[in-house]
Amino acid sequence: MSIRTHIDALRESVPHDVTVVAVSKFHPASMIREAYDSGQRVFGESRVQELLIKQQELPNDIEWHFIGGLQRNKVKQIAPFISLIHSLDSERLMLEIEKQGAVNNRTIPCLLQIHIAREETKSGFSPDECRQFLLKGIWKECRHVQIAGVMGMATFTKNVTQLKTEFRLLKSLFGEYKAAFFSEEPAFKEISMGMSGDYPVAIEEGSTMVRLGTVIFGER
Repeated sequence: MSIRTHIDALRESVPHDVTVVAVSKFHPASMIREAYDSGQRVFGESRVQELLIKQQELPNDIEWHFIGGLQRNKVKQIAPFISLIHSLDSERLMLEIEKQGAVNNRTIPCLLQIHIAREETKSGFSPDECRQFLLKGIWKECRHVQIAGVMGMATFTKNVTQLKTEFRLLKSLFGEYKAAFFSEEPAFKEISMGMSGDYPVAIEEGSTMVRLGTVIFGER
């Protein structure tokens, strides 16, 4: 099946108010172009060098999302154009994004990455670390960072009960942080959860944004 067929099928199955991020990391520009020609505009990359090359080669109305761990020394390379950073997981990273946003005279939307999985290898704030980060309030002084919601990765498992538990945790944390810190902030609205293996469950549990690679581009 072609990339176009996959994207058309997703249009039928994914609700209109859920954003599909096509995870294009490790795939060549030609495949991204095929997805673009099928109407896809939001793409996710996790390596800065690869993203910079693709951003130069591909149409400039693409919304690029950064979905991997982001090193502070790489922020300035993507700050001029990145649409959303999914992996804000420390105060130091936020301060660097703030600095580079100021240099580029733009506000950079970011999601708070929360560790919800049982796997230690997944990164992100613990729910309590995130609470403490928000309570400390330094983010309020960062005029060039817009906290736009939360992101989490569930455990890599076929156990639907476990997936639901983890996704529900992220949804409830979103609700808690929204009420406590962002009740007057319409931009705080995204819950980025769900990948190719578990996105139907994530959507059921309230995801507003799914990150799909294999479902669109096939196995690497």
